[in-house]
Amino acid sequence: MTENHAQPSPANPDDVVNPLLLQAFAWDLPADSTHWRLLADNAALLADCGVSSVWLPPAYKGQAGVEDVGYGVYDTYDLGEFDQKGTVPTKYGTKEDYLAAIEALHAAGISVVADIVLNHRMGGDATEVVRATPADPHDRTRTIGETEEITAWTRYTFPGRAGAYSDFTWDWTCFHGTDWDEARHQQGVWLFEGKQWNENVNDEFGNYDYLMGSDVHVIDPAVSAEMDRWGRWYVETTGVDGLRLDALKHVGADFFARWLPELRRATGRALPAVGEYWSHDVAELEGYLEAVPFMSLFDVPLHFHLHAASTSNGDVDLTRLFEGTLVAADPARAVTFVENHDTQPGQSLASTIESWFKPSAYALILLREAGTPCVFWGDLFGTPETGDLPAVTELPLLMTMRRALAHGPQHDALDDPDVVGFAREGDEAHPGSGLAVVLSDRRAATKRLHVGARHAGEQWICVLGGHESVTVAEDGNVELPVSDGGLSVYAPEAARPILDSAEQHLLRQRCALTTSREAQRRRH
Repeated sequence: MTENHAQPSPANPDDVVNPLLLQAFAWDLPADSTHWRLLADNAALLADCGVSSVWLPPAYKGQAGVEDVGYGVYDTYDLGEFDQKGTVPTKYGTKEDYLAAIEALHAAGISVVADIVLNHRMGGDATEVVRATPADPHDRTRTIGETEEITAWTRYTFPGRAGAYSDFTWDWTCFHGTDWDEARHQQGVWLFEGKQWNENVNDEFGNYDYLMGSDVHVIDPAVSAEMDRWGRWYVETTGVDGLRLDALKHVGADFFARWLPELRRATGRALPAVGEYWSHDVAELEGYLEAVPFMSLFDVPLHFHLHAASTSNGDVDLTRLFEGTLVAADPARAVTFVENHDTQPGQSLASTIESWFKPSAYALILLREAGTPCVFWGDLFGTPETGDLPAVTELPLLMTMRRALAHGPQHDALDDPDVVGFAREGDEAHPGSGLAVVLSDRRAATKRLHVGARHAGEQWICVLGGHESVTVAEDGNVELPVSDGGLSVYAPEAARPILDSAEQHLLRQRCALTTSREAQRRRH
């Protein structure tokens, strides 16, 4: 293991027990520029929920102005400070609001993970005539025509910012290619003359360097130097603690292998990072981590396994849930998740876990010892803006159980295609700790789990599932029932005061946050 392998996950700093990352946004949040203030007002609430880190959405100005979720990147120096794209604030608020939110989260003991989108730019200020070769959209390594002149939106001069923070402007030489010819109003994929697609990217579509907009040539010397300057400015300006790196499979691995250590050196900050490499193939994720070993990745294969379990009508073999996942192959660098902004209904990577299975899915990532879990805002609070995702009502309690009870050795019973379980023994450092989980995707059953001889003779209560209490046998085993397609979670009777108090507290907090959002809207 190299020295860089020791870099903690942004959701898993070395001094946090049972860390928990919250993705603090969903795709369809209101475009009312109040979200930063909402997070600042409720930072203590999130800490009480057991959140140790928050992943904030892209904070810079996007091509769609106040409507932009943040991934249509226009100006990374404009954090809601300049009148550009028809607005001063971003969808989430002003620069002042953003910095205040970070300060409030830090005061609550929560670290902040910034969303970093370097792959592309969108919403150029002017066009240029560029010589380019059309590529086959389904195989970008194959040309489908002669080199020609196109009119591309590749001039980024940022007139609203007028050179503040950086006088660097972008032209076509800063990019590999684009997907739009303004002169002919024609869509396609064009590779600019004298350019080549990055190597060390995903091989989907032959070469998946190009994703959208104007594709940034990240290893061009001038661009690379500007990326370094911007990274230092951003970290020093905002004080963020970690990074979430977007669209890794579209950016040559050699870029982040250089950029990330250089940013850490220049700022003197650890800056743990988690990356989005969207692939169901764990070998691809492992290969990326070999090339860029000093970071974590989201466990996309596990997400797809959970999605399949929720949609297969019981035909998925639950004993194999963790086969071919990053959390099984490299748990220290796996950030597990159930849902995110891209997988929710109607989005580009929609693969939504069905509601009936979500409590089980969250139990599988929150209560086990391996991996660092990420909870999705839309699952914790629902998406009332669209009605697509109801809040997972069991989630606050599962988050509490992670913090208070999910300790000690783990014993798995992943031995039945339809009914699986696991238990945590607890430890002396956390009084009342220990838990047992049984879940089914088809039939009702009873499962024998080992909870540890230290619990012999104890009464364990059914926290989730609606079943009667049980008594632990002298050998530390216990028989636990689960309903068909259900989830049962048990804990020692000694945990009842902790759970009763925490559940009511967290439910009140969720109501308070919802009320706070309504108040923010009214003030807006």
